[in-house]
Amino acid sequence: MAQSDSVVTLPAEREAVQAVIGLPQRKSLQALVLGGSIVMLMNTTVVSAINFVYNVVMARMLGPSRFGHVTALVTLLMLCSAVTLAFQMVCAKFVARNPTVGAKAGVYRSLLGKAWIIGLGLGGALFAAQKPMAAFLHLPDPRMLGVLAVGIAAYVPLGVRRGAMQGLCSFRRLSASFITEALVRLAAASLLVVLGYAEFGVVGAICLSVLASYWVSGLGPELRVRSEHSHPASFGEGIQAIVFFVGQVIICNTDVLVVKHFFAPEVAGLYAAVALVGRLLYFSSWSVVSVMFPVSAAAVQSKKEDPKVVLLPFLFVLGLAAAFILTLSLFPHFVIHTIFGREFHQSESLLAFYAVATGLYSLSVVLMAYEMSRRIANTGWLQLIFSGGLVAAIGVFHSTLREVIVVQIVLMAALLALVSFPFLRRHRRTTASEAA
Repeated sequence: MAQSDSVVTLPAEREAVQAVIGLPQRKSLQALVLGGSIVMLMNTTVVSAINFVYNVVMARMLGPSRFGHVTALVTLLMLCSAVTLAFQMVCAKFVARNPTVGAKAGVYRSLLGKAWIIGLGLGGALFAAQKPMAAFLHLPDPRMLGVLAVGIAAYVPLGVRRGAMQGLCSFRRLSASFITEALVRLAAASLLVVLGYAEFGVVGAICLSVLASYWVSGLGPELRVRSEHSHPASFGEGIQAIVFFVGQVIICNTDVLVVKHFFAPEVAGLYAAVALVGRLLYFSSWSVVSVMFPVSAAAVQSKKEDPKVVLLPFLFVLGLAAAFILTLSLFPHFVIHTIFGREFHQSESLLAFYAVATGLYSLSVVLMAYEMSRRIANTGWLQLIFSGGLVAAIGVFHSTLREVIVVQIVLMAALLALVSFPFLRRHRRTTASEAA
């Protein structure tokens, strides 16, 4: 690559990115990834701070047992987010790839209609199954799941709106959507719990936050145009996204549900607190991935792959993971007591272990998302296999909470090793061909 005052990308890459997101000519892919990552990382910091306050308030107001109930309900929402995130990824990919504003609008409107149909279907299914689901999770009242169904119905189309902003690289507007959701959830939950609605109030606040974020994430001027012929999302792309996010959601959330099933409510509440802290690392890494994905998708017309597009996010996430694990290893008592209070002190020794598992998985996600931005990859299916293996392994090995986490560390290390092979193999081929 030629060097000047700023890094210059390959012509094909630069033209692809300019055509899709209107970048200044001198702005490189690496600069966009780095700048966007900083914006999204700042967003994650703000959202995480709000969520920390939210979790502190809820944990202290509800106690371990009720807090465990609430976490199980939130985890169900996260499971349904596999569909939400699949729509977001597909929308971001094809909004980025289509060259004209009208074509982008066509992709957006098509996916939004489908998302509402599927969202209403998921919400209706949860409403119908609220009694057996409540019995499995030992929830005190199945009607809480009926309230949650309302939020799930709107959560899927929210993914399309966020995907459109992501595909346009409107990272500030995307940040506003996430911050609105977190703020409304905190304010509404605090008020409703104070008024005596307990878990019902928390679930109602979740629904209100989703609806508020959907309203804030309205059409921008880029998409308020007449739809034109576009390159639509293919069936294979949709299946790839769904498979990827189903596996991701299972890995990130089912451990909480399985622990909720096998352990006493107080113990499950302790594990839920550890998981909430550990997921901070995953959310931070996903903010970096969400920037890399549309940039890499927009540059797919280039015949050559620029390793820096994935290397920079990978190193960014590696640094975040190392800092996070070190902090939790040195100050577990401070973290737990500051956030959740003395009632949760027994979970201190688990924090760093859980962060190791999350860090390994976050690095795998960077590589898998890069593969998916460029082509239809098989790594999503590999992840899905591992997610099923994780549920089965925890079902067998769960004598203690530490054993549950060790199972995750072993499987996530194996997943990272396997998803690294395709990238390393292609990198060797590229290096060999350039040397020749």
